[in-house]
Amino acid sequence: MHDQWQRKRAIIAELSRGGFISGEVLATNLGISRAAVSKHIASLEEFGVDVFSVKGKGYKLATPLSLIDEKVLKSALSSRCFYFDDIPSTNAFLLGHVNELTSGDLCVAEHQSAGRGRRGRTWVSPYGGHLYASLYWQFSQGMAQAMGLSLVVACSLVTVLRNMGVAGVGVKWPNDIYLNHKKLAGVLIEMSGQADSVCDVVIGIGVNMSMSEQQSQKIDQPWSDLSELAQMPDKTMLMIKLQQQLVKDLEQFEVDGLKAFKQRWRNVDLFDGQPIKLLMGDNIVEGTCCGIDDQGAVLLQNEQGIQAYVGGEISLRAQ
Repeated sequence: MHDQWQRKRAIIAELSRGGFISGEVLATNLGISRAAVSKHIASLEEFGVDVFSVKGKGYKLATPLSLIDEKVLKSALSSRCFYFDDIPSTNAFLLGHVNELTSGDLCVAEHQSAGRGRRGRTWVSPYGGHLYASLYWQFSQGMAQAMGLSLVVACSLVTVLRNMGVAGVGVKWPNDIYLNHKKLAGVLIEMSGQADSVCDVVIGIGVNMSMSEQQSQKIDQPWSDLSELAQMPDKTMLMIKLQQQLVKDLEQFEVDGLKAFKQRWRNVDLFDGQPIKLLMGDNIVEGTCCGIDDQGAVLLQNEQGIQAYVGGEISLRAQ
């Protein structure tokens, strides 16, 4: 870890004790100058950390931060784990090193300067506020073998969150994770390789842990985070359990395909059995949501019977 991040993390640790703390006390506790404290806090704000600064009181975190414990994380995993305080994109890092990776290898960061979501959207990635991670997997039979993978990943994430006591969490087809019907987490899968030979896959996951008011203004859709729970899950333990669950589920997916997850999907699908609209550009299809097929297409039942659709956005149909 670079010295600059050691200082910044030490400041965050002091501020995480709660209440205001003066710059003078921070300087004394960390053995640095008052000017250095001010410089580091200004730098943290550039990385998306919201810090209240009140004359006569000092500094205070606007929202709690939860940082990964690198030693605990790496010691708990059998796969390799690359951990960064700051990186452009965890997905991009793994994609740039596929020739050196083994299935299950992980990249985790506290901040992404170029985090991405589905459909080219930006994933807001303030330092320490959320969980940003990517996992590498190789499919020996090509891209076709990975069809429906994003749904499996969504099932894995919901399974872990529910096992950690998070109620009200579920999925919106194809892979958005919602908490109390507002977006909590997203999945971005990127591939390289051939359709009928070895295919390298990087699975990117972002989970909102603690969103500050300032950062929330950058998001253009309803969102939720884990800080609204009575007890927020430990971020390090969440990452450990998620990596382990993903490896377990991906191994099963390789052998049995998506059909092994169809019932599990229905158990976590927030729209199962409900009348919905499927928005596909200018085309709108209405029907009752009734699961997925073996390729991951959503199944809608209406007057024409049950039909499968591979694209579009789901919205609830007005009653």
